[in-house]
Amino acid sequence: MRTMESIFTDFKQTFRRGSMLAKLIYINTGVFIFVRLAVVLLMLFNIDGGNFLRYLQVPSSLSLLLVRPWTLITYMFTHFDFWHILFNMLWLYGFGKIFLLFFNEKQLGGVYLLGGLAGAFLFVLAYNLFPYFDTYVPNSYLMGASASVMAIVFAVSFYRKDFEINLFLLGRVKLIYLAIFTFVIDLLAVTSSNAGGHIAHVGGALLGIWFAGRMARGKDLTAPVNRLVDWVVNLGKRKPKMKVTYNRREKDYEYNARKHRDNEEIDRILDKLRRSGYGSLSAEEKRKLFEASKK
Repeated sequence: MRTMESIFTDFKQTFRRGSMLAKLIYINTGVFIFVRLAVVLLMLFNIDGGNFLRYLQVPSSLSLLLVRPWTLITYMFTHFDFWHILFNMLWLYGFGKIFLLFFNEKQLGGVYLLGGLAGAFLFVLAYNLFPYFDTYVPNSYLMGASASVMAIVFAVSFYRKDFEINLFLLGRVKLIYLAIFTFVIDLLAVTSSNAGGHIAHVGGALLGIWFAGRMARGKDLTAPVNRLVDWVVNLGKRKPKMKVTYNRREKDYEYNARKHRDNEEIDRILDKLRRSGYGSLSAEEKRKLFEASKK
């Protein structure tokens, strides 16, 4: 019989081997399960679980946000309602796969984080700028991955405006039309009962459009945030006590990194081949596939 320790070890290994898209889904799902269990436990002791959630959600109140700055990150991984996380993860998976056809995994993670931050910023700004929201500010909070997902959707939609997807009953539709439709719906709903969520969607969408525009000019908007994330991740890693060099042209870590990039590229090409056929491949992709088949 497997122990909890072995199950946890297997999960950690699966998480480490997973793609950025898989990691984002794992984190969202893990936080969802943790939050639901925590609220159930608190309720058993007659403690209001809503107060616990407030420490993970972005408040619209500037005074509260100043003492809870971590919520700018935690909110974009926090869900409480099952249908909320289900639809967000379905959108994240579907459009995340499309995003990775044109960009790399680090850029996916970067757009997710920046889109979430943009959504939170616009939410707080709107609630403190427009008189309509004055009475709502003290008790309004934001949570969910929707703004981050919208950033991913709009990034790929505006980077490849000719890209088409199959929609049930509608057939092939350009992705940018779907993006514009959702944008208009969100704009029309900024005074609805879920005004904060729709405003955050708009913020994420604008970030995605900005990312696409910068990438079209060869500028990666996610580079600074990814460098920051790498620095934070590497903080807890122990540095080697001595430096070992090898008398060869390519060091081991360089070789491994290059092989990893090559394997990711071949996987992307094979995925495109399965979906769209050999004729959809560019000359460069065909060359890479031919060279890989000889190894």
